[in-house]
Amino acid sequence: MSATTRRIEILQRLHVDGYVEAKVLSRELGVDASTIRRDLDALVRSGNAERTHGGARPITGASTEIPYSVKETERQQEKAAIAHLAAQQVMDGQTVILDSGSTTYRVALELRHKTDLTIITNDLRIGKYVATIPAVRLLVTGGELLGSVFTLVGERAVDFLSDYSADWAFLGADAIDTKAGITNTNTLEVPLKRAIISAAAQTVVVVDSSKFGHRTLAKVAGIDEVDMIVTDSRLTPDQGEPYGDIVARASVADQ
Repeated sequence: MSATTRRIEILQRLHVDGYVEAKVLSRELGVDASTIRRDLDALVRSGNAERTHGGARPITGASTEIPYSVKETERQQEKAAIAHLAAQQVMDGQTVILDSGSTTYRVALELRHKTDLTIITNDLRIGKYVATIPAVRLLVTGGELLGSVFTLVGERAVDFLSDYSADWAFLGADAIDTKAGITNTNTLEVPLKRAIISAAAQTVVVVDSSKFGHRTLAKVAGIDEVDMIVTDSRLTPDQGEPYGDIVARASVADQ
């Protein structure tokens, strides 16, 4: 389990239980106590928790989302491979919706090689980058900012997307499971992710292999509601088999 996946799990427990105990986390997540202490310290620095004797509790009103500064450092090689394969689906002149996230940001980097695109996004980092690409039409949703992840959410963002139709949507996910489907830690993003799916002719979930077989707080969609799942080749064929032929595995070197 990666640090990001582990911290998402800790955040979910904080949200549901209101408290986590370090020694219990160490035992149930299969890591040593020093690793859990680093996880808790990272969540404290990001403003999502405060330490207590032997554990941590959530800060009232804090987001349960892992900050972008944490996500962008995780599994960079896998995300680059996923983005490269995902971007190959897009043809010149098409309209693309890019969901917020560190993997979808990588997709934006790959799309710089295309021409005459229209790109719609609710991610301010993606918007800032796409604005530098010549001959790309950029549309950024309105809405309220979730600052730590540069994401715009809320009714205004959902209403904005209802006015558009796209060829492709590239959707991020915190976890994916055959029964739970595609799930997200932060409930605030779910209506927007649903609107992204509705606005696109084809939806591609871009998610690294560490997210498979896990579930988080809020369901976004069932597996049957998306057209393709692009992951990395660290997902074994046996692990991918339950999801059917919609899974594409991008090759990662030095496995």
